[in-house]
This record gives sequence, structure tokens and C-alpha cells, in this order.
Amino acid sequence: MVRPMLRTLYGRLALALFLLLVTVGGLFTVLSLYSVREYTAAVNQELNRDLARNLVSDRNLVTDGRLNRDALKKLFELYMTINPSIEIYLLDSDGRILSYSADPDKIKRKRVSLGPIHELLSDPSSFPLLGDDPRSHDRRKVFSVTPVPSEANPTGYLYVVLRGEEYDLAESMVHSRQLLQMGAGALAVSLFVGLLAGLLFFRLLTRRLSRLTERVEAFEADAATPAADSRDEVTVTGDDIDYLSDRFDQMSQRIVAQLELLKDKDHQRRQLVAQVSHDLRTPLASIQGYLEALKLKQDSLAPAERQRFLEIALSESRRLARLVDELFELAALEAREKRASPEPFAVAELVHDVVQKHLPEAEGAGVTLHLGVMEPVRALADIELCERILDNLIGNAIRHSPPDNTVLLSVCAETSGASIAVVDAGPGIPPDQIDHVFEPFFQGNTRSRVGHAGLGLAIAQRLARLQDGRISVNNRPGGGAEFRLWLPPADKAITGRNG
Repeated sequence: MVRPMLRTLYGRLALALFLLLVTVGGLFTVLSLYSVREYTAAVNQELNRDLARNLVSDRNLVTDGRLNRDALKKLFELYMTINPSIEIYLLDSDGRILSYSADPDKIKRKRVSLGPIHELLSDPSSFPLLGDDPRSHDRRKVFSVTPVPSEANPTGYLYVVLRGEEYDLAESMVHSRQLLQMGAGALAVSLFVGLLAGLLFFRLLTRRLSRLTERVEAFEADAATPAADSRDEVTVTGDDIDYLSDRFDQMSQRIVAQLELLKDKDHQRRQLVAQVSHDLRTPLASIQGYLEALKLKQDSLAPAERQRFLEIALSESRRLARLVDELFELAALEAREKRASPEPFAVAELVHDVVQKHLPEAEGAGVTLHLGVMEPVRALADIELCERILDNLIGNAIRHSPPDNTVLLSVCAETSGASIAVVDAGPGIPPDQIDHVFEPFFQGNTRSRVGHAGLGLAIAQRLARLQDGRISVNNRPGGGAEFRLWLPPADKAITGRNG
């Protein structure tokens, strides 16, 4: 997708750079003009610092200790002709203007402030020093001054404005032309070079962002494919763009993995709905069939036959209730609504109690429950949930063991916890199915004699994980399957809690 130039980061950076260069160029021009004017004034005052004194001595303005007015008048006329850039004023001791070389109609002041005059006379090196301009009420200019008729007996001052009105007019004309030409040329060259260098630099900086944008757009178009150049870990050697790129790679991998997980969950959900519909329909159909038979043939059925129909319907209703309970329990575990309440307990005692509970069921199936190695080990887990897990494992072992065989139970202490093994004498689990035994509704190639739906092992595994445990399964070399429940140790867990 092609976006307008100004909507891209590169376009906005280029526009910002152009505006910045124009602003800086204009500010530089203004500051340069001001600096040049100040520098020119300082140089002018330094070069003409003794101009007033030299005029007095060269033009013989003082005769017999008195100021020669005629010579002064000729001086005014002469310098108005040969050097119109300066203006000469005669001041009394109070700074009042007595005579001058300028146009009388343009004189705005009657007196000049003596502060700058005294300061320059006391320290001739203090330049640029600005004094009052008689042609303006507020303008100040550089000047040269000397006491008259002499420094020993001053009665006034010869005050020379070094940058008079003619100078201002000439400077304004020259500056207006040359400044426009030179400033515009310098600004244009600076803008072109700076903009070219900035655009190249920004292009190098934003090139990786452009590639990242293309990858984001490609990922948006096909979210099932992770971003290219994906890496498992985020590198920290690059800059922020490298970090962002690596983060996006990881995010795309996680999104793709989550999409695959959602697809798998959706597939499982569809299978679950189909399996639940089938497993619910079977007992419901059986119950409905026997109840309808009782209703239609209640007068012709013998009492024994009627009793058998009722027992079958009752058995199927119990099977249906058990399936519904298991479905609710599995849903609660998937939604993480159940919480474990772990406490330390003796594992062997719990196993012994559960075995005693299942003895009648084992005797009815012709199976012997045998307690093997029972090591004294304690675990930290939820006793009720552990009993629920053992009920499932022992019940499965009894159902899958042929009559006149033994189901072996043992408890072992391990460095990382306690393990409970339940070994049956059945045919075992086919190798291609052993990885699926803990999936909901998985029943393999064998069907339980009492018609279980295949939810027990899935519930047991989730109950184990709920209390930081796990269940594993493997086939015994001599036949049968071994289910092993691992639980965390009590001492390690208690130490962690107290710590």
C-alpha cells in the first residue's frame, strides 16, 4: 500500500528539516546583520577615536587659547562636502548644542547627554560607546569628542557623530541590495546542502523503519505467516529500531502460535461438541427406550423383566449424571475456577485410605489391589484433589485389568518430590496413542465395560497441574500400563513459604 509522502515518517522528517533550516537561516541572517553593524560601529569608533582632537589641531580651531569661530564655520562647510558621513557639533560645558554642520531643519535635540562623553574621555578604549544623535530623540550612535579650546581649560566640546544621516542612507541602500543578494544566495546554498545531507541521513535512519512497516503490512495481510527474519531472543546490541524489530518478530511468532492454538482449540471444541452429543445421546436413548418399553408393556411384562428394565434405566441415568459432572468439572478446570489448598501430608497414608475405598470394586471385578513399596514421604498438595486423582487412576487400572490379576501401588521418595505409581495388568497402551491419553474424550481402541466417556485422565492431569504436580504414563516391559503421579515435596515448599 502506497501512502502519501507527508504521511510517512520520512516525509514528515524532511518537512521538519526544511522548516528548521529556514528558521535557522533567517535567525542567522538577522543575528549576522546585527553583529556586522555592531562590529562596524566598534571598528569605526576605534579608527576615528582621535578625529575630534585632530580636527582641532589640524584646522587651527584654537587661537590664543580661544575657539576660532570662523575656522569652525569653514570646517563645517568643508566636511559637509568632502566627508558627508560625519556630523560635527559644538557643545558647551553642559552639553547644549551651540553650532553644527548638519541641516538645521533636521536637528531634534538641543543638548547632548554628557555621560557617554565623560566616559569616553576617561577611558578611550571603551568602544563601541554610543552617544546621543542630535537628529533623533532616541537614536544613539558612535562618536568622537575632544574638549575645546583645550583639555586644561575646557569650555565646551567638539562632538563628532561618526555615522551621520548620509552614512545611514548609504548603508541602507547598500545593505538592501547586497544583503538581499548575499543573504538569499547563502541561505539558498545552506538550505540545499543541509537539506540534501539531512534527507540522506534521515533516509538511512528510516530505511529500517520502512522495512519494518512493510513486514507489518505483510503480516497484516497474512497473519498466519510469522514475520521474516524472526529470532528467538531480543538482541540488545542494536539501537531502538533493532529492538523494536526484534520485539515485532517475537510478537508475530506469538500471534501465529496463538492463532494455531486457537485453531487447535476450535478443532477440539468441535470434536468435544460432537463427542459430548454422542455420549449424551447414548444413555438418553437407552433410558428413553426402556422407559417407553415399560410404558407400552407394563401389563404384559413379568416382575423380573420390569425390574431389569428399571435397573438398566437407573444405571444409564447414573452414567449420564457422571458424564455431566465430569463435563462441568473439566469446564471449571479449563476456566481456572478451581483453586488448590495445599497442605503437607503423608502420601502413603492417603494411598492406603484410597485403596481401602476401592477394595469392594476390585473384588467385584476379580482384581487384587496390592500395596508395594510405601516409603515414608510427605508432600505439599491438596488432599481432596489428590484423592480425586487416585480414584481415577485406580478405577482405570481396575477396569483395564483382566480378572485374577493384580493392580500394584507404590510410593517412592525422590529428590524433587514424591511419586505414586499405579500399575495395571491390562494390555497396555498402543505406542501411537500414548501421547493422547490425557486428551478429553480419548478412549483409544478399548471401551470400558461401564461406558466411560474418556474424561477421567484429562481431569486428573489438570488437577495435578493445579497443584504443581504432573502425571506420566508408560508401558511396562512385561505388559500393562504404569501411571505415575508426581507431587512437590513438603519440606521444600514449606521452606519457600517461610522464606
